[in-house]
Amino acid sequence: MPQNEYIEESIKKHGRRLDHEERKRKREARAVHSKSAHAQKLHGLKAKLYNKKRHNEKIQEKKTIKAHEERNNKHKSDDQPVQEGAVPTYLLDRENQTRAKVLSNMIKQKRKEKAGKWSVPIPKVKGMDEAEVFKVLKTGKRKTKQWKRVVTKATFVGEGFTRKPPKYERFVRPTALRYKKAHVTHPELGATFCLPILGVKKNPSSPMYTQLGVITKGTIIEVNVSELGLVTQSGKVVWGKYAQVTNNPENDGCINAVLLV
Repeated sequence: MPQNEYIEESIKKHGRRLDHEERKRKREARAVHSKSAHAQKLHGLKAKLYNKKRHNEKIQEKKTIKAHEERNNKHKSDDQPVQEGAVPTYLLDRENQTRAKVLSNMIKQKRKEKAGKWSVPIPKVKGMDEAEVFKVLKTGKRKTKQWKRVVTKATFVGEGFTRKPPKYERFVRPTALRYKKAHVTHPELGATFCLPILGVKKNPSSPMYTQLGVITKGTIIEVNVSELGLVTQSGKVVWGKYAQVTNNPENDGCINAVLLV
């Protein structure tokens, strides 16, 4: 754990104060008055900037409250059985409607995203610590400087990648651990193809690993599937598709992945 995170370390070891929740509640209740007093003291440009900031915050709060409120919604009921017998003319244009309480579109969208987000072959993976991914590289005439790190896992750097000058390069990605292609298995076809990698979409261990292009088990990568001949409903050729890495590339010397269809 970094040196400056002693508070977090203490909370993990000994827990919080017994009255922590009550103090937190009181602090939040007092915050309204302190913000108001602060706003009244400001003048000029600072006051304008502060009021604009508070205005935006209030808009977001109102949107959140509105989104969480349930509302009555009429919708057609398709599951109701067809009525037997003749229907009067004036009832023909009416459709059976039911009233149901539905959540707002934002919450429904979040649920959809959550459901689709984790529908991957490997839903849970072991987190990678920085000590496991990076190795300290000592530099300088006396080898006393320790600000550089060498990436010990498989990486993807993209076409036309040029390394920074040694003076500015903090993370060194060795050429031997750079990969350009992956063995991607199509789950429905049951066939494996060697496809070029387009980029690293998400590394579940850390956003920094995603930025550096580190590929570990469970990483979502984008591969070029144009040679598979996949087409959309409109007839356009699919260029890139996501795949999840299923092996440890640094141990096997290759990247094995399953296509997300």
